[in-house]
Amino acid sequence: QVQLVESGGGLVQAGGSLRLSCAASGRTFSNYVMGWFRQAPGKEREFVAAISWSGGSTYYADSVKGRFTISRDNAKSTVYLQMNSLKPEDTAVYYCAARNRWDLLVRNRGSYDYWGQGTQVTVSS
Repeated sequence: QVQLVESGGGLVQAGGSLRLSCAASGRTFSNYVMGWFRQAPGKEREFVAAISWSGGSTYYADSVKGRFTISRDNAKSTVYLQMNSLKPEDTAVYYCAARNRWDLLVRNRGSYDYWGQGTQVTVSS
């Protein structure tokens, strides 16, 4: 089992920045590909970003490319999501998730094995 705990959410004005963290425990963190997803009210959970085991490869949704950066610190068993130039449409609950493989399914929420409880991000206009 892998336990994931997100933090860093909050209320920010449009154009501002936030950094989310996701701390993992339970198993060897570097064995897992990590992803960030988000879910806005009334909408399905959608892919945001993913990062490979060592951090050498990343993948982003088009909607956040150039504004968000995913990174990881395997020594701290933590994955981060730096969010810049935030927009009201970025408002959602943000979740981190873990899976074993780096492949074309990294943007598929059904392919992840472990999930955190989520952290709320609200961007005001």
